[in-house]
Amino acid sequence: MTTALLVIDVQMDFVSRRAAGRDWGNPAADTKIAAMLAAFRAKGLPVWHVHHHGTDPRDPFHPDAPGSAVQPCAAPVEGEPVVIKQTSSALVNTPLEAELRAAGIDTLVIIGGAANYCVESTTRMAADLGFAVSLVEDALINLGSRLRDGRRVPAPEVLAMTLANLDGEFAQVSSSDAVIAAL
Repeated sequence: MTTALLVIDVQMDFVSRRAAGRDWGNPAADTKIAAMLAAFRAKGLPVWHVHHHGTDPRDPFHPDAPGSAVQPCAAPVEGEPVVIKQTSSALVNTPLEAELRAAGIDTLVIIGGAANYCVESTTRMAADLGFAVSLVEDALINLGSRLRDGRRVPAPEVLAMTLANLDGEFAQVSSSDAVIAAL
């Protein structure tokens, strides 16, 4: 099996939302993301980066907006592919699947954000396409959500539900320490 780290949407808009007081589910996510990158790089394992670029100029992830910039903890280094997506899943309308298959990748370790949006969409699709997926629970960015009736769901609960939806069916959920120890 050939394993790659997939770093999804670790971009500055999430930092801005947190600074504005948004409920945050994994306060140490940036530290864990950096640790995962360091571990994969130290072992010479492949890393792919996915960045979201919105098409609406008002979108905080629009390529001209400050929110689309990559967070320093997840900056790609020379030789690490960067895939740009405009949908929730990194595997829709991008070259990612073809690049992974050409490189012989059959296992993905996924980190990044937002856990209940792009990470969840990509995880489900990757599993449906036959990739083995490990989801690193403490290296995921997520925020609280508002239900249709106006109630707020705290970020830790959103993350817990997202992980429950994916664990066992679409991915193996593990901590960064466990994933790093198994490399």
